[in-house]
Amino acid sequence: MSRHNKEIKFASKYWLYIIRCSLVIASFNACASDPSIEQKKYAYPSDMSWVTAIQGGRDGQILRVTNLQKEGPGSLRAALDTKGARTIVFEVGGVIDLERSVLQVTEPNVTILGQTAPAPGITLIRGGINIRAPQTIIQHLRVRTGVDGQTKASGWEVDGINVSAAHHVLIDHCSISWAIDENMSASGPRFKGDTPDEWRKGTSHHVLFSNNIAAEGLAEASHSKGEHSKGSLVHDNVTQIVFYRNIWAHNVERNPLLKGGVQASVVNNLIYNPRAKAIHYNLMALEWGEHAYQLGKLNVVGNVMRGGLSTKKGLPLMSLGGDGDLAYFEKDNIAVDQFGAALPMLGRYGQTRAQLLLKEAPIDWPEGLQAMPARDVETELLRYAGARPWDRDADDVRILYFIAEGRGVIINDEREVSSYPKAKMTQSTFKEQEWNLTTGMPQAVLR
Repeated sequence: MSRHNKEIKFASKYWLYIIRCSLVIASFNACASDPSIEQKKYAYPSDMSWVTAIQGGRDGQILRVTNLQKEGPGSLRAALDTKGARTIVFEVGGVIDLERSVLQVTEPNVTILGQTAPAPGITLIRGGINIRAPQTIIQHLRVRTGVDGQTKASGWEVDGINVSAAHHVLIDHCSISWAIDENMSASGPRFKGDTPDEWRKGTSHHVLFSNNIAAEGLAEASHSKGEHSKGSLVHDNVTQIVFYRNIWAHNVERNPLLKGGVQASVVNNLIYNPRAKAIHYNLMALEWGEHAYQLGKLNVVGNVMRGGLSTKKGLPLMSLGGDGDLAYFEKDNIAVDQFGAALPMLGRYGQTRAQLLLKEAPIDWPEGLQAMPARDVETELLRYAGARPWDRDADDVRILYFIAEGRGVIINDEREVSSYPKAKMTQSTFKEQEWNLTTGMPQAVLR
């Protein structure tokens, strides 16, 4: 092991100890004085109008994951493949090795509650999750995809968590890193149907990503297109998508990328150390052909972008490319370089016909969504974003502390900074009476 990697390993263990001590103290103080603070470790913005329609597995059967096998009885994959409404809980903690495969969510009405697992929680390695079914809720999972020793441009191309032609989906408090394609995305067919309304209905819609960490997308790894360190992609004509209180860190671009005709709100997120692009919008003529261009709609409110060691000089918070027009509302955003000097709010790539149509009021703002001041974003997200903030793993600790200290770079291989976790399996009986399965919160927190 090189001296550099030894230093990183030592730092990770040190900061893991420090943050766990601080979280124990913070949790005690929160429980003693302000229950609403404790709830931030579990809660998503349930007051949003259409989020209340995301039922997941509510009122269905409870399925217990009892082993860490890739497949078979008692596995997470078997629970996902079960038909009917179901809430998946865990009686084991540790690492599920997907062995370069992808978990497919094809049966609707499912909730996965990673918070129910005993410490150290559930981490998926060498794979990802593809959600193809409506009414899906996933909370408190870690996904560490990784190149797994595959050769450069060899074709191992996996997202961390991808929503594909699904609707009413919630991804909350998850930690996703080392993806070969995007860390977390929403996609589907661009033009399924004959009209724009049918296009929007036929692809992903009503998707909320909240309180997640999407970090260290791998750059020169096994993707067939070459460099592919990407945060989040929102495919053409995806509508009613919200990114709220997420952290994107150390991704070359797509933090996020919103494509033609997308209708989205990007609110209270932290973007750290993007290299080439932060937020960008692009309707590509070569993909739309003769289809009539659709107006994109985007709210960008209360976000923070901080440049890091990999960030290009003068990088704007928001960039416009391609041919399609974008209706754009912007308020209370902060963009600075690694030394705190202001960066541009707007930029452009490509000399095309696209127009940025600045609006003075929010565009189709999600009813009930509350934005906090941008000055509070970094403090809040470093404390509460990601899987199991009361029980973080070494990689989340490293990522969060490097953000706080202005450290870290774009990577090509997970082995440059870490390795796949090898936690031993733990076991604990799931006790239904100790949990509110509608909110995903322990009853002790709700008292």
